[in-house]
Amino acid sequence: MAASLDDPAIRDFLSSGTKTGHLGYLAKDGRPLAAPIWFVVDGDRVAFNTGATTAKGRAIARDPRVVLTVDLPEPPYAFVQIQGRAVTTDDLDEVRRIATLAGARYMGADRAEEFGARNGVEGEMAVWIEPTKIIGELDVSG
Repeated sequence: MAASLDDPAIRDFLSSGTKTGHLGYLAKDGRPLAAPIWFVVDGDRVAFNTGATTAKGRAIARDPRVVLTVDLPEPPYAFVQIQGRAVTTDDLDEVRRIATLAGARYMGADRAEEFGARNGVEGEMAVWIEPTKIIGELDVSG
């Protein structure tokens, strides 16, 4: 089913719990690659952090086309796929803000600042996926 981040059910699915996303991107030689990421919904985009010199960081700088999949591996089974364009910044305030939000989500509010300080540093970047298409099914077994 076609979906949107404006859909409250899609936003809730993406924002609730600690689901790991799977980011798809293209290697320099064109091979498709995927990597697990921690992410947050940030306005009308999905955001995460990565190192600028990691495979993800280099690939996004070369070709900003990405796909993110998030699934629920138990009943009612669900998934959301976000196709889009990655937009990046190395502005440390933004890098740290996204890292802190991810820290709160995945590590807990009591460790958010610690996670933000550790991951919101020089050499890291914040990445937002600007959706071009979203596909989702929130009750596959139904």
